[in-house]
Amino acid sequence: MNAWLSQHAQAFRGALRKLAMQRASSLLNVLVIGIALALPAGGYVLLVNLQGVAARFSLEPQMSIFLDAGAKPADREALEKALRTDARVGSFRFVSKEAALAELNKTEGIAEVAAALGQNPLPDSLVARLRENLPPELDALAADLRKRPGVGHVQADSGWARRLAALIEIGRMTVAFVGLLLSTGMIAVTFNTIRLQVLMQREEIEVAKLLGASDSFVRRPFYYVGALQGLAGGGVGLAILAGGLALLNRGVLALSETYGSTFELSFLAPGDALAVAAFASVLGWLGAYLSVSIYLRGIEPSYSP
Repeated sequence: MNAWLSQHAQAFRGALRKLAMQRASSLLNVLVIGIALALPAGGYVLLVNLQGVAARFSLEPQMSIFLDAGAKPADREALEKALRTDARVGSFRFVSKEAALAELNKTEGIAEVAAALGQNPLPDSLVARLRENLPPELDALAADLRKRPGVGHVQADSGWARRLAALIEIGRMTVAFVGLLLSTGMIAVTFNTIRLQVLMQREEIEVAKLLGASDSFVRRPFYYVGALQGLAGGGVGLAILAGGLALLNRGVLALSETYGSTFELSFLAPGDALAVAAFASVLGWLGAYLSVSIYLRGIEPSYSP
């Protein structure tokens, strides 16, 4: 076990020396990897924040039935009975105009507007939660309710939220596709870097093999080079992402303040940030593994008579 750890420590130190010897090219490769990683990571962060906004609103299919100002108690009772017996309706609740106004007054700036009107402009309403989210059935139910006496307006409240959820799903697929392309590019960058190092150290590798070095002993430092380069690129990518979010949040905060909110884009959770860095390291190792597997295969020590 000690010998195994010693071999890996030696390979790790060798990898650091290789990176230090080619400092300029290593820094450029790390920067390229960081930029390539920051793009899909930024898209993921935006999706997570957008999902957090969408989660504040119900995506369940529901319908609001607003009563006329002159609706009679009998009209409301008949409407409630119809909703109670309709198989398309799961549940419903009555919202008085006083309760609706009290809820609306919680929004900054609305209380002053309502007070200036001198009277409550909101109608009584019934909010019905539906069993299924099928557009034909929603349209049919809304048409039936509009015909009932005492009903002023019928509105399906969750249509915009369903569209938002669909847009989030499209964004998730786009981020996954872009991430796949850029991950392939990261592997290619590491692949080419390791290929050049193998070619530059061909004679050194031949001598090492001539002295009895095993293939794993020769390959191990290159694996560490790829993994360390990927890890450093992951750190740079996270730094770019943090800086970009800091700049965006200036505009986001200014916009959210106009709506009486303090919403801002949040950075990755610590676990997600570590996962991004680890993923970049794995991609670097994979690029090194592919390159070493191809280009070390043909390097064998030559024996001179």
